[in-house]
Amino acid sequence: MTWVTASIAANNDNGFKLDDMQKDERNLLDVLRAELEFLEKGGYQHTSLFSCWPPLIFEDSPTCLNFHAFDRQRPCSECALLEFVPPDRRTAKTPCRYIPLNSEGETVDNLYRWASTEETEAILAGWLKATIRKLESEQFKGQPPAITTAPRAKSASGQL
Repeated sequence: MTWVTASIAANNDNGFKLDDMQKDERNLLDVLRAELEFLEKGGYQHTSLFSCWPPLIFEDSPTCLNFHAFDRQRPCSECALLEFVPPDRRTAKTPCRYIPLNSEGETVDNLYRWASTEETEAILAGWLKATIRKLESEQFKGQPPAITTAPRAKSASGQL
């Protein structure tokens, strides 16, 4: 299971803040769900209000280990998203920029070069939703079958 060290909590002004926790026990699925929620609530739009630069996907969100952690930088090698980064890019300065986000292999790094903020956010949302569905499906497959009390239907031959 993958763990991260950033924590998201509700906040009155933009919907998110970073808790002062050093150890967070959220798993990868929780991290992705929180990133999707951050995106859908306009989190990247809020971060760009305080800068003349466009927001940096993943880096300007609570998903990043170093989000608002100016005095205690953590290495990207500890990031939950690293498992999505191709092995040859894991030692890059900012590996999360190289996560393939769709079947065309577009990455955040590619999108910075040609896509609008809206296009980038739409592609990111698609990747997050697909990845969450995949992880939920894998998690569900690992669970024992649910016990149901509903009677089973008989087949045409009369067998259960």
